Amino acid sequence: MAKINFPRGRERVVIDRILPCVDGGAFPLKRVIGDQIRIEAHLIVEGHERIRAVFRYRKVGEKSWNEMPMHVLGNDEYIIDWQPQEVALWEYDVAAWSDDFENWFDGFGKKAANRDPALNVEVSIGTELAEATLKRSKGDDQKRLQKWVAALRDERRTVEDKTHLMLGGDFARLMRSWPDRQLQSTPSQPFLLLVERPLAAFSTWYEFFPRSFADKAGEHGTFKDAARQLPEVADMGFQVVYLPPIHPIGKVFRKGRNNALQAADDDIGSPWAIGSEEGGHKSLHSQLGDFDDFAVFVNEASRNGLEVAMDIAFQCAPDHPYVKEHPQWFKWRPDGTVQYAENPPKKYQDILPFNFDTEDWQALWLELKSVFNFWIEKGIKIFRVDNPHTKPFPFWRWCIREIKAQHPDVIFLAEAFTRPNRKYWLGKCGFTHGYTYFTWRNTAKEMREYLEELTQSEVKEFFWPNFWPNTPDILHEDLQLGTRATFIGRYVLAATLSSNMGIYGPAYETLDREPFPGKEEYNNNEKYQLKRWDRHCPGSIVEEISRINRIRNSNRCLQRTNNLTFIDTDNEHLLAWIKQDFDRSNQLIIVVNMDWRWSQMGHLDIPLDVLGISPDQSFQVTDLLDPKLPSYTWKGPKNFVKLDPTRLPAHIFQISGF
Repeated sequence: MAKINFPRGRERVVIDRILPCVDGGAFPLKRVIGDQIRIEAHLIVEGHERIRAVFRYRKVGEKSWNEMPMHVLGNDEYIIDWQPQEVALWEYDVAAWSDDFENWFDGFGKKAANRDPALNVEVSIGTELAEATLKRSKGDDQKRLQKWVAALRDERRTVEDKTHLMLGGDFARLMRSWPDRQLQSTPSQPFLLLVERPLAAFSTWYEFFPRSFADKAGEHGTFKDAARQLPEVADMGFQVVYLPPIHPIGKVFRKGRNNALQAADDDIGSPWAIGSEEGGHKSLHSQLGDFDDFAVFVNEASRNGLEVAMDIAFQCAPDHPYVKEHPQWFKWRPDGTVQYAENPPKKYQDILPFNFDTEDWQALWLELKSVFNFWIEKGIKIFRVDNPHTKPFPFWRWCIREIKAQHPDVIFLAEAFTRPNRKYWLGKCGFTHGYTYFTWRNTAKEMREYLEELTQSEVKEFFWPNFWPNTPDILHEDLQLGTRATFIGRYVLAATLSSNMGIYGPAYETLDREPFPGKEEYNNNEKYQLKRWDRHCPGSIVEEISRINRIRNSNRCLQRTNNLTFIDTDNEHLLAWIKQDFDRSNQLIIVVNMDWRWSQMGHLDIPLDVLGISPDQSFQVTDLLDPKLPSYTWKGPKNFVKLDPTRLPAHIFQISGF
């Protein structure tokens, strides 16, 4: 007969569920410092037993728990509101037990009120409970309980006197302070929570190639050259300046312009082909400068209110030092060559992927994690990770958790244009942000459906979107065939739908939209060559981007993503929505005409209850996007809008006056 594996049968309380959590606590829930979290537990016990429950939390690595008593909501549900006060990786759970004292005390009070003839038995039971509690108590409470027990054991006192002692005074408070928790129930594993710093919830990224900003045409730019760009980037209202890889670039199989297989002698190669005889992932491209120059760049960014984000691409050029030092970390073909990256029909001869199936996988994992730690020591706390979905998910889950436990303020952006479940798993593994399908949502209907998925489903608990209208790799047809209004409108969409967004510049603000023939990529791509940029060329939208960023920076409701309510319209080209902060002190209505060439008009069906406005109230709306700041008086849910994209493709209405 098979041996029965008995459960913890004396633990009476069943913890049915704890909310919020991700996959039953298997992955970290994500919040921002200052957010209030409502913890809900469904706790079940048989019969009429009374349950006591506490919410427990501690930073990962700490031994002792902090506890907060939970409150009964009804229907076996218990709640507590918790506001983490520190950026950290936390553990949390619930402990619950059937409380012998509460079960007895509830019945004792009723029996005393009814003058039960067996009250003397109840007094004896209460006295035994007090004696047991005395053994658990400490300090002044123990001294007080000693006096209570002595009084209850005093045979000279009547049952009525002892009943009065138990029901009045300090007795119940002392007993509740030292409950018997030997048989408390807890989950088998604590749940995880990542509490992120404010920049994780609200950030505006600006990507540029430092090597393209030398004073003289044709020369390779340096960190010093790039530092001169920082005041203007800050003036445009960005918070993060993101640099493509800044490491030595491989020379073996170096790609030419526009990804040509044969490189000319003066071709500078792709920064994502990392490593040469000059070094690898912990080295700097010598033409950019040395570590002192890099430190000056980082400090200059900070002086301008910017943080520097680095690109981490876990791949190697064929001449990366790792290839000679650790050949076991790569796949070798029968002809003795190393397997390069492929995405048929595309071939990337200048890039070698790591072999995560190597028997030396533990050393590989540790070395890759050390790359992050190396740059963290250099002052970098934000990393955009290239193609993380092509590396094992268990690696990311381990690596990010290890780093977050020591450096909880580090931010990770997953550059993963892949299937939804893969993207969401990267969020579960700990990536702070993820690239999205925003670029490929090009109608009002598509955009609304996608944002409802991101903000109104369980996805919002672990996947935080970062919207990018363009990247060095992606120039969507919407921009290729678009107008100036397209670039402004797509920026408004990214900036007001998501609290985290970015652009690849100066390509975006200068309206660079020349595609490589037949591809969704830039022609004369800066990934493979130096470029010359003039942000203030004719048609530039620097002014519009700056205005939109100022609106983002001065309106708290745009600094979160999930506080989004869509507004129905009677025109399929109009996308409209509400953003408001938690106390309704900052409220915006945004309307975008996603027909970038023709004027569109229609009516908004505004859910006034969401805004806290009654149907008979008038209210003012002021268009913050329009330099003239026109204002209108609206009343009721139905209100008319018209947008001419040749002037402005969007309204950003601030609500006031009600």
